[in-house]
Amino acid sequence: MPVFYLTDDLIFPPVSDAEEGVVAIGGDLSPERLMLAYRSGIFPWYNEEEPIFWWSPNPRFVLFPRKLHISGSMKRILKRGEFTVSYDQDFDGVISQCKRIARKDREGTWITDEMKQAYIQLHTLGHAKSIEVRKEGELVGGMYGIDLGKVFCGESMFSKVSNASKVALIHFLRAFEAKGGKLLDCQVYSDHLASMGAEEIDRITFLNML
Repeated sequence: MPVFYLTDDLIFPPVSDAEEGVVAIGGDLSPERLMLAYRSGIFPWYNEEEPIFWWSPNPRFVLFPRKLHISGSMKRILKRGEFTVSYDQDFDGVISQCKRIARKDREGTWITDEMKQAYIQLHTLGHAKSIEVRKEGELVGGMYGIDLGKVFCGESMFSKVSNASKVALIHFLRAFEAKGGKLLDCQVYSDHLASMGAEEIDRITFLNML
C-alpha cells in the first residue's frame, strides 16, 4: 500500500485506502487538523521520536450506550457511593495521569508532550472533554475524549485504584445516552472494554454513523 504523506493542506486521503489502518503520515496536531480527522473517522497514534501516524482501523471497536454491561459487583460498588464524579473540572489532571500509563507492549507512552498540549488546546476550545473520578478528594480515575455530538471518541482512561476507570465510563455513558448520545468510539480492541459491552463493527458502518 502506498503511504500518503500530509502537507500543510488540511486534507486526508480516503480511509478506504488504509488497508492496514494507517491513513497517512506527517502533518501537525493543530485543532483544525485534529477535528477534521475525528470527523473523518481518523485519529493520531504514534510514539515519541516518530512522525505522526493517522489511523482508521478496520474493524472499529465501539460501545453502544444501550449495550453497556455493568456487572453485579460494579453495581454494588456504585451503590456504595465511595467515588464522586465530575465533568471538565480537571482536564489537565486526567490527561497527565493517562500520559503516565505505559502500554504493555511498548516502552513509554503514546501521549507525547506535543499531543498532551494539543488536546488541552482542544479542551479550551470546547471539543475535548474529561470525566474525573475522586475518592476522598483525590483524583483516582478518569477518561477524556473528543465530543462530536452523538458520537464521543474516547482517547484514554486511567485508574489509580481498582474500578475507578469503570466508574468514569459508566457515569459518562449514562449521561451521554440521556442527552441523545449514540456511540462511544473505543478505536481498537481491549479486553477491559469488551467485558463492558464494547464490540467490533466494520469501518464502513462506523463511518456511516459519523
